[in-house]
Amino acid sequence: MLDKEKFRLSLRQVLTIPYVALVLALALTIVGLSYVAGSRAVDTVSSHLLLETVGRIGQSVDRHIVGSGAVLEAAFPDGMPVAPTIDADIESLRTRFWIATSLHLDPNNYVYFGNRLGQGVGLYRHSRTEGELRIKLKPEDMRTFYRFTGIGGKLAFHSRESKLFDPRTRPWYEAGATRSAHTWTAVYIDFGTADLVATRARRVLGPRGEFEGVVATDVSLRALNEFVSRLPVSRHGLAFIVEPDGALIASSASANVKLMPDGSKTRLSASESGNLVIAAAYGEVRKRLAEPGSKSGAQTFDFRAPDGQVIHAAYDRLRDDAGLEWVTVVAMPRGDFMAGVTGNVVRMAVLSALAALVAIAIGLRILSWVARDLKHLSEAALRVGDGQLNWPVGIKRPDEIGQLAKSFETMQQLLQTDALTSLANREAFMLRLRQKIGQSSGSPGDERFAVLFIDLNRFKHINDHFGHEAGDRVLIEVAQRLRSAVRSGDLVARLSGDEFVILLDRVDSGEGLERVRQEIQASLKVPFMALGKEVLDGIDFGGSVGEAIYPDDGADAESLLKKADRRMYGQKFAERAQGSSHPLRRASDQRK
Repeated sequence: MLDKEKFRLSLRQVLTIPYVALVLALALTIVGLSYVAGSRAVDTVSSHLLLETVGRIGQSVDRHIVGSGAVLEAAFPDGMPVAPTIDADIESLRTRFWIATSLHLDPNNYVYFGNRLGQGVGLYRHSRTEGELRIKLKPEDMRTFYRFTGIGGKLAFHSRESKLFDPRTRPWYEAGATRSAHTWTAVYIDFGTADLVATRARRVLGPRGEFEGVVATDVSLRALNEFVSRLPVSRHGLAFIVEPDGALIASSASANVKLMPDGSKTRLSASESGNLVIAAAYGEVRKRLAEPGSKSGAQTFDFRAPDGQVIHAAYDRLRDDAGLEWVTVVAMPRGDFMAGVTGNVVRMAVLSALAALVAIAIGLRILSWVARDLKHLSEAALRVGDGQLNWPVGIKRPDEIGQLAKSFETMQQLLQTDALTSLANREAFMLRLRQKIGQSSGSPGDERFAVLFIDLNRFKHINDHFGHEAGDRVLIEVAQRLRSAVRSGDLVARLSGDEFVILLDRVDSGEGLERVRQEIQASLKVPFMALGKEVLDGIDFGGSVGEAIYPDDGADAESLLKKADRRMYGQKFAERAQGSSHPLRRASDQRK
């Protein structure tokens, strides 16, 4: 026995010996430094890559829209007046519009003009050789479409619109009429192609400088959306272009329009895109743009996505002299950049760990052995804290953890035991009762069980006359009698003071329960040996017993206990009423 005590290792030794080796500490230090250096390098590279990608998107946007200004100037050179009507100027307008749409056929293939009289003319290029002239000479006329080939090709009637088109009511006309310089309309969905389109417009003056009309050209954003969709970002990276109000223009990870139930289409905002990273990135960008004195030019920032991963992102605000204002955003998960660094770190960790492999294996094995039992012990402590006093610990070992587990089990027993009578206490009884209810489905076919609530009669008189020590001896004797009166599977507990409860594990019938109740009452009427030969004439001690059957009298522990309690008091009051004629009993009952 002494030899075992001499060579027994303490918990401190078991936990620390496997990790003393200097080689392991050195290996971990090297791996950590490698990871930090790689992480910093990744942050630098990712910032450069993000800024470069944002710049590429900005260049694409610039190439996409820069030609629109030249198209308008070719259609109506600055300073060239326009006649009050377009009737006599159709051929000249047709020639200039053909030249204008030839400058940037994609995306500026449509130029049109409307004047203050409600007349309108437009030229739509289907290809480099095929065009369509759209004419409206009277406000009440429908637009007529003519097809032709080549700059001076013969006009051939194609179709006539069924709805009245008045250029003066269109957004591009209203936007151009109110500004002296070029202006952009809001991005909208083209009815014919269902693509996003932005229109650039400019007012046109007459010979005396008076306002005569507005010339405009459409810029289809489909090619811009395709460019962003094909843009190489990273494995899980994304890019998008958005207006300041959040409406998407182009996105590599979501649609920019959605189909409505009535068949129409409407634009999507970043928050409605269905992509959590797009929504979160736009929210971060919007906050930065709203900050006073926000910097101009491309900016980088980091944020945490809703799923918890760190995202590197960059944004830039695009503006031109015609009022266009868009925001380009690129976002890439940090994990995409860290993949290579992580691989290098793993390889270095493997090489560094070879020298300490044996120590690590032994240490992990011992640590697992210790941690497993500590976890069990911690779980048991948490369960006991939640009221599950009989939660099993199940730890058998010779060291300090085993001693702690044994002490914990002793504590569990004490927490469930009444210190005076050694019966189960209130907490243990309620726990057992709830478990019993939980094991039963409450259906009529289940075995029934019962709760008995017992209260000693005139126990206060015993304390007053014989003293509290005698009262304690009586309570111990009552506990022994109750244990003797029930089966081994039943549970006897002391609630408090002179109140006891019994959980009858199985009740076959109401008659059987009544028989048990009467037996208990009879056992309590026998004079208490704890009082010796001292007796009080006319004093009948005994006890009152109330019962409750599950599930007839209640479906939960509290209801059953209250029901048994009420029946016990009903019996007590009935017994007092029967014995109230005796003077000593009357006085004793009043004291009770």
